[in-house]
Amino acid sequence: MHAWLFLLIAAFFQTGWTYSLKYMAFDDLKTLRWDSFYSPDAGLPVLLPFLGNIVFGFVNMFFFSLAIKQIPTPTAFAIWTAMTLALVKLVDVAVFRASWSVTELFFLVVMGIGIVGLRACSAT
Repeated sequence: MHAWLFLLIAAFFQTGWTYSLKYMAFDDLKTLRWDSFYSPDAGLPVLLPFLGNIVFGFVNMFFFSLAIKQIPTPTAFAIWTAMTLALVKLVDVAVFRASWSVTELFFLVVMGIGIVGLRACSAT
């Protein structure tokens, strides 16, 4: 049972990792200087996505590794990917006011049914 919770936590952190990549500016990262490192208008907007990438990535890997010790790897990977896709779409719609269509909703529901089906058929 804990493995499924670990998988859900990993999916949440993978979603955070995805958005940290979206807002990461590699060219701006090269321009960071010690005198403006912690400045809210210069250093932090460049530094926070980079730090988020590291933190979200490591926590995601940690919880995913805990999950695949108890769930078959192909099953865990499929569910982790589907949950992450659903969470990314949910954040896009809820936070960033992205549009969505009935077709997208249909396929998210199909993925949800697949997650429930894999969970029901899994030995753990």
